[in-house]
Amino acid sequence: MKIISYNVNGLRSAMNKGLVTWLQEENPDVICFQEIKAHKENVDFKQFEDLGYETFWYPAQKKGYSGVAIFSKRKPDAVTYGSGFEQSDFEGRALTLTFGNTKVISAYFPSGTSGDERQTYKYQWLAEFFDYIEALKKVGHSVIVCGDYNICHKPIDIHNPVSNKNSSGFLPEERAWMDKWFDNGLIDTFRIYNQDPHHYSWWSYRANARANNKGWRIDYISVTADLQSKVKSATILPEANHSDHCPVVAEIEL
Repeated sequence: MKIISYNVNGLRSAMNKGLVTWLQEENPDVICFQEIKAHKENVDFKQFEDLGYETFWYPAQKKGYSGVAIFSKRKPDAVTYGSGFEQSDFEGRALTLTFGNTKVISAYFPSGTSGDERQTYKYQWLAEFFDYIEALKKVGHSVIVCGDYNICHKPIDIHNPVSNKNSSGFLPEERAWMDKWFDNGLIDTFRIYNQDPHHYSWWSYRANARANNKGWRIDYISVTADLQSKVKSATILPEANHSDHCPVVAEIEL
């Protein structure tokens, strides 16, 4: 199963920049979108259905904000909308497709960059989501968590760790949560195959950051440890330019 995770920063905007043609060429089995900023009825979704995808949408209640979606060429056995936490579900932050015993999740972790209130909520969300994944693991599910985590885990994941040490997305408390995440049976698929620096998935629109590759790696596909040996490849596609993020990819034998 070829899985792509992509924060499109507005699905309609990305479609105007050639997303559909790109998707046809990449041809993943499943693509997990974050920050779709749209409801299904406001998108020309037939373009995706014509490529063979069944589309599942979980937009935020607030229009033009947040929201996740998963498009799949494989029919899921079940679909779970949300994670059961009120504010997270109001903001459309998690959507799950079940294939046999495996859960594929598109998750849009909150950003704390707009101020203390949202940073506080980010920590709340992280605690809730951790428990949500733990509950799935405890009943024996394999889990694949695709998403914009809005956190750089290690200095290697950010272009300037020193100047960003007090920036939301690279705060010690956030990075400690990532340590806990990866110490507790989740695997960072990209780092299975690539330990090199300068691989990023998001760049600021300011100061020509993308052209100079001054970015952050905040988009991940994590898998439970039982799937680690089944991850056949994991890459980042910085040449895909439909958003301020780029897609991340994993091929997993299911």
